[in-house]
Amino acid sequence: MTQPNIHIASIVSLPFEENTFIAHWDGRDDALVFDPGLEPDKIFAYLDEMSLSPAAIVLTHGHGDHIGGNAALKQRWPDCPIVIGRGDVPKLSDPVLNLSATLGAHVVSPPADVIVDEGDVYRAAGFELHVLEIPGHSIGHVVYVCKDHSPQIVFGGDVLFSGSVGRTDFPDGDAETLFAGIREKLFTLPDDTIVLPGHGPSTTVGQEKQHNPFVGEAAG
Repeated sequence: MTQPNIHIASIVSLPFEENTFIAHWDGRDDALVFDPGLEPDKIFAYLDEMSLSPAAIVLTHGHGDHIGGNAALKQRWPDCPIVIGRGDVPKLSDPVLNLSATLGAHVVSPPADVIVDEGDVYRAAGFELHVLEIPGHSIGHVVYVCKDHSPQIVFGGDVLFSGSVGRTDFPDGDAETLFAGIREKLFTLPDDTIVLPGHGPSTTVGQEKQHNPFVGEAAG
């Protein structure tokens, strides 16, 4: 049986070059929007060009650059649920906690509609997303693993980057917690698993296991 094609677009928002991912399957007109950034007009343009409607706004964590487009998307699609890990719910409504206040942006998001925890499976737009909690960059950071595609795909936010990892110097960050989560939960996935990070280019689990200077074999 032929596997349907998945389409994933990366919309890069300034000023932090944050990646918003929009994912949809062939033959469907609904999509998932991951981590809508601070330039929501770019997201609207892609959805309109592809004749797509968002079935969910799926958040890896609650920092301002990853939730900046929530309000605009909810204004246009009020019934589109916001999905976030339990530990980062308070960041949605608090510019100090979501770090936007320090930059004078004061980002405030509409409240969460769906709260996810470790081991949950969130289903929307034809996707089954397996939830893994990996704190360390943010206390409530989660990643979403799409296992119904070969290779598997991780929508990873600011956990694991190509050749790097997420910052851990924020108030609720912790380097050792982040490193342990990556090794225990991401590096146990197949080597060909694609990792789509919140900033920068995509990578694979195998590439980072071997070469990442913070958590891979290169780190010792």
